Amino acid sequence: MPAFEIISEITDIEAIAVGSSIREINRLRKMYGKGRWRKLKGIALIQLRNGQVRRAELHWYEAQGIGRKEFKRKRYVS
Repeated sequence: MPAFEIISEITDIEAIAVGSSIREINRLRKMYGKGRWRKLKGIALIQLRNGQVRRAELHWYEAQGIGRKEFKRKRYVS
């Protein structure tokens, strides 16, 4: 079971890194395929395993045709 579930739309999306400036680019290409990979961040409501709902900053990787992969909760926001 994942640590959290995204229960709202992700807002305030910003690119953190693109292409070769992503540290994990080789692993991403090996696992999911070649694409124009971007590391993004945004804000969303998440539901934790214990049922608690929190607003959090999320980071993830995304490539066109492949989709969003490997969401991470970075911090809670008020």
